Amino acid sequence: MNDFSAEAMGLVIREYRQAQKPSMTQEELAERADYGKGGAVSISRIERGLVSPGEHRLAALALALRLTPAQIKQEAEDRTRSLARQRGQRPVKLRDQVAETKRRHAEITEKTAQRSKITQEHGEAFNRVHDVVRDEFFMGFVELAESISGAPEPEKPSEEEAESTGELPTAIRVEAMSAGIANAIRGAAAGGAAGAAVGGAAAYGAFTAAAMFGTASTGATISTLAGAAATNATLALLGGGTLAAGGAGMAGGVLLLTGMVAAPAAALAAAGFYVLRQRRNKKEEERLRAEVEAAEAALDQSQQGFDVMIDVLDRATVIMEYVEVHGTHALEKWKASLPPEPRDWESLGHEGRERYKEFLTVAGCFLAASIINVPALLTAEPDALREMDKAVDETLRYADKTIKSIV
Repeated sequence: MNDFSAEAMGLVIREYRQAQKPSMTQEELAERADYGKGGAVSISRIERGLVSPGEHRLAALALALRLTPAQIKQEAEDRTRSLARQRGQRPVKLRDQVAETKRRHAEITEKTAQRSKITQEHGEAFNRVHDVVRDEFFMGFVELAESISGAPEPEKPSEEEAESTGELPTAIRVEAMSAGIANAIRGAAAGGAAGAAVGGAAAYGAFTAAAMFGTASTGATISTLAGAAATNATLALLGGGTLAAGGAGMAGGVLLLTGMVAAPAAALAAAGFYVLRQRRNKKEEERLRAEVEAAEAALDQSQQGFDVMIDVLDRATVIMEYVEVHGTHALEKWKASLPPEPRDWESLGHEGRERYKEFLTVAGCFLAASIINVPALLTAEPDALREMDKAVDETLRYADKTIKSIV
C-alpha cells in the first residue's frame, strides 16, 4: 500500500496547485480532475490531510497538475519522512511541550470529527441512490419479470469456471448473482413468498438472499464464491438497514462496526482532563503526550482503510446514479414494448428476450456493487487490505463498464 501519509499527500497537491501559472483554485482543480458536483470540498479535504485520493483519482489529479502519479507519490513519500523528523524534535521547555501537545490534541479531535462527518456524508449519499435504484429499477424489473411465464432457467457458472481457487472472477460472480435473481423470480412467479408484492426493502432482501445464498453448479454457495468483498453482515446492512428503510444506514453501520472513531476518541477522552488544566507538571505532561500519541497512531493505522472506504463509496455511488438515470429509463422503454398480460416468454420476441437477459445482468452488477463489505476495509491488515482493494476495484470496474454497455 502507500508509503506516504494523507497529510503529506495533501501538502504536495496543495503546493503544486498553488504553483500553477496562474495559481489554480480548488474549484478549478476539481473540475479538471472530473470530481463533479461539490468537488472543491473533496479537494479541500485532500489538501487538509483528511483523506488521500484513490489510484484513479490520483491519476486525474496528476494530469490536471501536469505531473505523473509516480511523481506525486514520490514527493509525498519524501514529505512524509520530513514531517516525521520534524515531529521527532521535542521542545525543551515544559511550557512549549504543553503548547505543542495541546495543538496536537486539537488537531486529532478535529480530524476525528471530520472523518465521522465524511463517512456519514458518503454513506448517506450511497444509501439514498441505492434505495432509489432498489425500488425503481431492481424491484421494477422483478415485477415485470414475474409477469412473464415460461422464462427459461438461467445458466449457472460451469464446473470448469468455478473450480480451483474458490475466488471467482468478477464476471462469473455477477453471472452467478444474476442466475440467483432469475431463479428467485421464477419461484415468485410460481407462487413463492418472495415477490414485488412484498414491497420495497423486504422484497429486495428476499431476492438478494436468493442471489447470495443460492448454489452454483458446483454446489458451493454463491456467498462463498463471492469472496471477501461480500458478506452476510453487509447484506443485512444494505438490504434492510439503509436510511430509507428506517435503519442507521451504511454510515451508522461503519461507525458502529469499526474502531475508526472509537479508538482515538477513547484516547482523547482519557487525555481531556489534563488538556483543560491551565498548569501541568512534567509527569502529567508525559501522560497526556502518551495518550495523544496513541490517538495519532490509531488514526494513522486506519488511514489507508479509510481512504479505500471513501473511494469505494464514491465510485459505487456514481454507478448507482447512472443506473438511477439510465437504467430506469431503459426499463420504462422495455415495459412499454412488452405485449399485454398475460404474457409468456415466446411472446416477447427475440429482442424482448435479449433485453430481459440484459436487465438480469444489470441487476447482478447492481447487486455486486451493493454488497461490498465496506466496514471490513477499515479493519483489514495492510496485506489483506491490498487484496480486498484489488478485488473491489475489479468489481466496480466490471460493473461500471457492463452497465454502461447495456443501458
